[in-house]
Amino acid sequence: MTAPVYDNKGQYEQIVSGLLDGEQIIAVYDAVGVGTGFIGLTNRRVIIQDKSFAGKRFAITSIPYSKVSAVSVVSNKSFAGQYFSTGTIAITVGTHVYEVEFRGSEKTHHVHNVILHYAS
Repeated sequence: MTAPVYDNKGQYEQIVSGLLDGEQIIAVYDAVGVGTGFIGLTNRRVIIQDKSFAGKRFAITSIPYSKVSAVSVVSNKSFAGQYFSTGTIAITVGTHVYEVEFRGSEKTHHVHNVILHYAS
């Protein structure tokens, strides 16, 4: 397995502290926009930090790949067909959709491909 990629060492270490036996980190990407702090991908699950709770509370949500029913890349395109500097991933679990926005569409596509690989 290749070395994990990450944007922020503190976020990476937060994921490391909660790993299960035999679990390996693939990537940890910082999110932009309101509500979400980061997304982590391991060989077993997707981990999302959600900062949208009232009272300065946040949640770390673990989603086993087996529970993902759909994953979508939502990209902004200009009228000239050029990608903007952000991209969004939408992960459907049951009736809930988790949306995470990243700087750079390459991160969005990497997250999409990893989830698709492990969820199928």
